[in-house]
Amino acid sequence: MSLNLMAIVASTRPGRLGPAVADWFVDAVREQAQQLEITIDIADLAEIGLPLLDEPEHASAGHYVHEHTRAWSRRVAAADAFVVITPEYNYGMPASFKNAIDYLYAEWAWKPVGFVSYGNTAAGTRAVQMAKQVVTTLRMMPVGATVALRLSEHVAEGAVRVDPALRTTANAVLAELARVADALAELRIEGVDTPVAGARVAPVREDEFGELLVLQRCCWVQEAVANDTLDIPPLYETVEDIAAWAKEWQTWGVRRHGRLIGAVRARVSGSIWEIGRLMVAPDQAGHGLGRWLLAYAEGQAPEDMHTFALFTGARSDRNITMYQRAGYRLTDGASPGTVHLVKEHEHHPASS
Repeated sequence: MSLNLMAIVASTRPGRLGPAVADWFVDAVREQAQQLEITIDIADLAEIGLPLLDEPEHASAGHYVHEHTRAWSRRVAAADAFVVITPEYNYGMPASFKNAIDYLYAEWAWKPVGFVSYGNTAAGTRAVQMAKQVVTTLRMMPVGATVALRLSEHVAEGAVRVDPALRTTANAVLAELARVADALAELRIEGVDTPVAGARVAPVREDEFGELLVLQRCCWVQEAVANDTLDIPPLYETVEDIAAWAKEWQTWGVRRHGRLIGAVRARVSGSIWEIGRLMVAPDQAGHGLGRWLLAYAEGQAPEDMHTFALFTGARSDRNITMYQRAGYRLTDGASPGTVHLVKEHEHHPASS
């Protein structure tokens, strides 16, 4: 699973050391980041230039009137984890970092955060302790591993000294961030509850196409047996094939305890809302998830779409029965070995 890590340069003071420390951290963890498929976004608060909090509503409402807030929201929301590069100012963290934190609320939740601090006697550790009290209020999870740079020992001529031990510590921070981010991934899913306890549905992301490929191959084995053919696209498609059709289809996946257990796709085809690739992991069948996914896909149709259509195997009796019970009727026009089903629906409130 790929990971987006935001490295926040907390200090905005002229002559600050933060950018140099951020560059050192990125260089120190570069090899491991590639191995773990981690992309690092350096967010320099001096360059971002957020004014002192100027939003009229509380951040928890998520109603932002300023474009600088909306831009910051989009960037933070895209991150799966954070590492904060911070100095210590008078036993505390920079006001610029507290201000950046206060702008948002939900965007920070259920994401791990690590710290790279720097300073004199305490190496910035008191700033970290102060910051931890703030981030936990926003449902962020500070990791145990940290990097603490003492200026007199680890910095020379405006750059971090070469130190194998420090590099090892930086990589320990990255590894722990990746591990915790993976564990918290299910909590970060923005989706809708399903009939299966602990399962939620949400749009399938590009980095989930590999899992989708595995799921559909598992699900279409029974279809191959029932229809006595292996000439079924879900059985031989590649990740590249899925990426190609995903440009035309909206696709939703169901996750439970981090595992992808179901999916469905749909698209506008002329005046028809076409539904396809409805799948539920074999060991999750029998709990109503397939029927629920079908209804969910129907509910995503544009308001002016009153005809739903789908295909299934001509001998896929279980599927045909489920679709007919949901109001679909068999029609002509299917390709050999398949059947075409259509449902007319006058009004359907969109699912949310």
